[in-house]
Amino acid sequence: MPGALQLKQFFSKAFNLVVLEKSRMPWVDYLRGIAIVLVVYRHVLIGIERTGRSIPVLLEQANMIFFSFRMPLFFILSGLFISSSIAKRTIKKLVAIKFENLLYPYLIWAFLQTTLQIVLSNYTNAERTLEDYTYIFYQPRGLDQFWYLPALFNTTVIYILVKTKLRFHNWMQLLLGVALYFTGTYLRRVSMMSDWMEFYIFFAIGDSLSGLFFKQRAQRFLNSSLTLLLIVPIFAFTQYYYVKNFDVITHVEFLTISLIGCVSMFVFAFRLQKLHILSFLRVLGFHSLYIYVMHVIVSAFVRLVLTKFMGVTDPAILLFSGIATGVIIPVMLYNLIIKKKLWFLFTYHRPKATQAGEVQ
Repeated sequence: MPGALQLKQFFSKAFNLVVLEKSRMPWVDYLRGIAIVLVVYRHVLIGIERTGRSIPVLLEQANMIFFSFRMPLFFILSGLFISSSIAKRTIKKLVAIKFENLLYPYLIWAFLQTTLQIVLSNYTNAERTLEDYTYIFYQPRGLDQFWYLPALFNTTVIYILVKTKLRFHNWMQLLLGVALYFTGTYLRRVSMMSDWMEFYIFFAIGDSLSGLFFKQRAQRFLNSSLTLLLIVPIFAFTQYYYVKNFDVITHVEFLTISLIGCVSMFVFAFRLQKLHILSFLRVLGFHSLYIYVMHVIVSAFVRLVLTKFMGVTDPAILLFSGIATGVIIPVMLYNLIIKKKLWFLFTYHRPKATQAGEVQ
């Protein structure tokens, strides 16, 4: 049927389903997909809370659980591939790539989102002023979700320089990471500094494990059903402890709980890869950057429509509607519009495919 075929082609283009056929490591995209869904969960929940609505306890506790490992997971995953990246490229080229992939979209989208929040202040629950533009350069924590991009850029660049110029071995990087982890908390008034300091340890752990991680024995361990059975109760216990003691958790306890959570997600991702299920998580993982920068704008608009024009007030409906649209719409916007017409929102180099008139 022509109609069904056209719908299938549209769906494939809108979600770039060809990524599922590429010779990538599926577990990587599974992990990114899991992490980005949890990130969207948190920010949608915060948006609902800012409207003054009461959030069910279970939804709040779920957010607390996810908080313990979702961002460390991103940093560990990035650290796993840094040594191979250094081996393939010059430092100058690698830093330039990281700037274009992380800091450039941060500067563009932090400015755009802040501007929208100021212009539409009568309709949003974010209290923005012109002063918030300065946060872009020193206090990204004050700009909703955006802190992660400069934090990962700073972590990556500093790690590369320490590794190549100072010749730090992995164990030295780990010690440096521990020192930064405990001192970064004292600089939170300038989160452009404190963020990369607090997460450097996770990046270093990723790099330190990379030599072991890609060996068949390690991957068989992560892929084992027995490993999954062993990690589930450990994960459940540590997260229960975390929720019950959230206000008094020490730095050492948080680090331990975070690492257990990350290992659990790795095991889960490998099981998904083996079973070939929930493939849409791979699509989300592949598009995680685009979801990350756009989901707050999208979910806020959806929440506004639901509450102001449709009379929806139930927090659970608002939450799950915000999550669904917050991950789906950015992917569609990027694949159908942005990468062909508005590519400069994510890169300052015009894609070669666009120059030829065809976007891959």
